Amino acid sequence: MTDTSPIRLGVVGLGRAFTLMLPTFTQDARIRLVAACDPREMARSQFQRDFGVPAYSTIEQLVQDSAVEAVYVASPHQFHATQTAIAAAHGKHVLVEKPMALSLAECDAMIDSCAQAGVRLVIGHCHSFDAPYLQARALVRSGEFGPVRMVQAINYTDFLYRPRRPEELNTSEGGGVVFSQAAHQVDVVRLLVGDEVARVRAVTGRWDPARPTEGAYSVMLWFRQGAFASLTYSGYAHFDSDEWMGWIGEMGQAKTAGNHGAARRRLEQIASPADEARLKNEGTYGGPDYRATPQGGAAWHQHFGPMIVSCDRADLRPVPDGTWVHADHQREHRPLAPPPVPRFEVVDELHDALRNGSAPLHDGPWARATLQTCLALLESARSGRDVEL
Repeated sequence: MTDTSPIRLGVVGLGRAFTLMLPTFTQDARIRLVAACDPREMARSQFQRDFGVPAYSTIEQLVQDSAVEAVYVASPHQFHATQTAIAAAHGKHVLVEKPMALSLAECDAMIDSCAQAGVRLVIGHCHSFDAPYLQARALVRSGEFGPVRMVQAINYTDFLYRPRRPEELNTSEGGGVVFSQAAHQVDVVRLLVGDEVARVRAVTGRWDPARPTEGAYSVMLWFRQGAFASLTYSGYAHFDSDEWMGWIGEMGQAKTAGNHGAARRRLEQIASPADEARLKNEGTYGGPDYRATPQGGAAWHQHFGPMIVSCDRADLRPVPDGTWVHADHQREHRPLAPPPVPRFEVVDELHDALRNGSAPLHDGPWARATLQTCLALLESARSGRDVEL
């Protein structure tokens, strides 16, 4: 008999990643939030008010809580490896936000610690969980249109001009668009091609001295079986590529075209990095400016910008309500029903792994390969050469 009992989840870090997953956790009956930890007292107090369960100041306290079955590591990137090891050592399954870590050595340590403890390791949310990409992957794997030959992905956002802490603008500490955004784009493309990356060639843009990290990149990926992909991302807040997605935003919500420049305009009013960090803290969970995401399902699925997957007999175009198929003798839309819960696909994979013993797609080795490609992107941009994997 299938075990349908909810996963008893403890949250590590009550920042932006947590708030993006919160509508999923509160609306999906397969998850029950039982504890959290965060160094900020205001966030802990908010969590205790919202859920009536303990909120600790350290992960060491959280993993001692017998009610916690699995932990969701939603802390800043640089803490993922250490906190995963602590959770695994106490027998807790681990769901880790992307990127998995900041180095391959940290990834290896995370994989080893979970394997030795006999606990599951799932890396997400990443946009490769999104239903339109899973649908396009199923079409590719069906063989209906032949193998993937080429992928083109592009995304223009205001990422770099949202309020940031100082380390989020420092590449060595995991800042910039490569660790936070290429991790999505590379993951989606790898999912669709279904092959290992063999070679990487990239250029990056660092065009604003006040925000001294990568704000843009273009990268070519070559895969072992011959497919190739072109990926471009800009977080410089000028053009918004959601215009090409019918003004449906990354989170599956309708957008107003004229709002795109708001991030830059708001940042121009900030006097110092300390003020910017304070602004971010005040707008996150527990802060005086925090506004909870409205409950309920969305009309559209989440996405990561325009993408075309070229196969022998069709171009496939994942969109927020399904996949467009542009084939030899047809042009048709393969629809998807609206999502019942945002990011339900993450819970699908986590629950199936913990309750049914299924091997997760987004496991440690999968996420390690994505990070390896992102690190190769940075190395290629610095050296001006191809990087072989």
